[in-house]
Amino acid sequence: MAVYRCTLIWLRSQNTGKLNVALYIIKHYYSTSSQEVIIPKRIHRSPTDILKALASTIKTDPTASHYKYHDDPYLTPLSNVGKRSFALSKESGRKAAQWIRAQNPDLFQHEVAYPPVQAFYPQPVYDENSEVDEDVLKKVIDDALVSDAIAVFQLLQKKETSISESTKQSFLELLCFYNGEDPLPEDLIEERWFRHGGWRKDKQRKTWKDNGLAEKVFHSLDSPGSAAYCTLLQGMTRFHQVDRAWQLYQEMQERGIPLTRDAFTSLIHVVCYFREGNEQRWQLIQELLTAMSKQNITPNIGTLNAVLETISSMGPHTYVKTYALRAVAEFRHVGVQPSLASYYFLLITFCKERGPVSSILVDIMDAIEGQTFDIKDPKDTFFFVTAMDICRNHLQDIDLAHRVNKLLHTGNNYDLIGDSFKESIYYRHYFMLLCNMEPLEVFMEYYNKLVRNIYIPEPAVMEEVIKAVDMNGAAEYFPKLWSDMIIFEHVERANNVAAILSGMVRNRPQSSSDLTDRFAEIAWDAWEKLEGSENEEKYRQFRWTGEMLGDIMLLCLYGEKFDRALHVLNKLAKDQNSIVGVPNIESLKLFTDMCISQNKINEAIKCIQYAADAGFPETGKLAQQVNGAVELNTEQVVRLTNIVGQEVIQTPNIASVAEQ
Repeated sequence: MAVYRCTLIWLRSQNTGKLNVALYIIKHYYSTSSQEVIIPKRIHRSPTDILKALASTIKTDPTASHYKYHDDPYLTPLSNVGKRSFALSKESGRKAAQWIRAQNPDLFQHEVAYPPVQAFYPQPVYDENSEVDEDVLKKVIDDALVSDAIAVFQLLQKKETSISESTKQSFLELLCFYNGEDPLPEDLIEERWFRHGGWRKDKQRKTWKDNGLAEKVFHSLDSPGSAAYCTLLQGMTRFHQVDRAWQLYQEMQERGIPLTRDAFTSLIHVVCYFREGNEQRWQLIQELLTAMSKQNITPNIGTLNAVLETISSMGPHTYVKTYALRAVAEFRHVGVQPSLASYYFLLITFCKERGPVSSILVDIMDAIEGQTFDIKDPKDTFFFVTAMDICRNHLQDIDLAHRVNKLLHTGNNYDLIGDSFKESIYYRHYFMLLCNMEPLEVFMEYYNKLVRNIYIPEPAVMEEVIKAVDMNGAAEYFPKLWSDMIIFEHVERANNVAAILSGMVRNRPQSSSDLTDRFAEIAWDAWEKLEGSENEEKYRQFRWTGEMLGDIMLLCLYGEKFDRALHVLNKLAKDQNSIVGVPNIESLKLFTDMCISQNKINEAIKCIQYAADAGFPETGKLAQQVNGAVELNTEQVVRLTNIVGQEVIQTPNIASVAEQ
């Protein structure tokens, strides 16, 4: 029965004729049996339901790169700079192809898809020879082609072709929304992200084109009504021509022209430009909301967020927080529920950088935990990154951070993480909290799950991870971290190199092991990458310190790589005037001991010479150790004597000499 039912459902979604045949066959089959035929109700399926079902059977591979890089597996970027360059260069190539198509439209007249997709065809060019009419103007307006709409409108004016008032109104709306400039194409997602990326507030400055085409079109209307006035008002407030917007609002009030809900909302957005004090601003907000009520205009989520955004820009006063809570309560009373953007504005209102600690995020999470959200406001994407920032810097609460992260991964909420920059900031805060407040084993589980696939740690975050591994004595993680540092292009970061070298020195195995050899290889790998002549240009900003070179010596000596340690000592002796600091005396002592064990006296004397030049008080003891352990020839005795003096060489108790 199940097979026939599945066949029936499939045929129902394919073809009505086939469905009738299937029904006849199934009914005939069951007419001879005692079973009752139950035809299930049709379930509506979207075009992507099958793809979603298939995707749900596959788990996320934390070692895989983002799907956008699948075309070039060998060029997959593994650093934040590389990701940005890859994404922008890919879209740059797309834009270059579109330019070639636009410049040579005659070469691209073939059908590349069926049914035809208009976006695949070259866009027409409108010049003085083009045959245009009002229908053409309507089409380019509907397609939001600003420059083409301006060109067609000007051609119609030259030809003195009449244009209806409704078309002029549509053209005015297009000009006011985009300020007479072409928007960035929707398909250039990466460029949008990196151009408008960031979770800080955009710099608000006047960009409205005074006395531009939008105002000319407005004045060309025979009798501008509420729609035209509101459109111009919204355009001026959108691009921060606030003085003339206020004048236009007063003119509408005097002439009795009603405002739309969006016009009131746009005025609320720029209330801070109209009044100086916070109380005066709140009073103006109330006046605008009262005016809306008198016109029987119901506010929406955009109105609420405009109010909260204006309040959030006020100072950190107690009554400002009261304004915000009162606004949320009043809007809920009229049926307007907050969106994630509303909660974002509440967070930045209550959790000021230098203000008192507020636990409002806990209350917000109690209210929305487990819910799924759809985007209702462009600034909905600011909530998660701000919430995680507050968990780390304001509250330092790891449990609350886990709750925020769980909410982010509920349903399709991850779509509201925002652009790649916000995603990176979100995980930076989350990683720092995990690193500082969770056991290292738990943190490394998150590290292995997220790093490379979703998040590339910044150098400062990687330094904190190295320090956490060092502090917990988890030496087995150092090779992986060094490998990631190479991939993420953190090798030139002196702080990170110093941290991992000193961490390996402090946490070296007490007995000879494979890990000791790996540490020695890591130290030498760092030396070759940063000191090699072929890398001189790449890492020209890197500067060695004496401590780093001493750690490399120790790690090489622990791994019984004496020749490599000698290279480092030669570097110390040659460039001691340009190298900041000196190595740890333990590295010089161990080098001297190994020289004695291998009977390499000249190298030991070179080490003692460096110790004397660097001003180590233990120099005399090193010289006595060499003199007493092996038989020196006359030349070697003279060299040691010139370094530490005859009395030190002949003194049996070198400790007393050092005290003197």
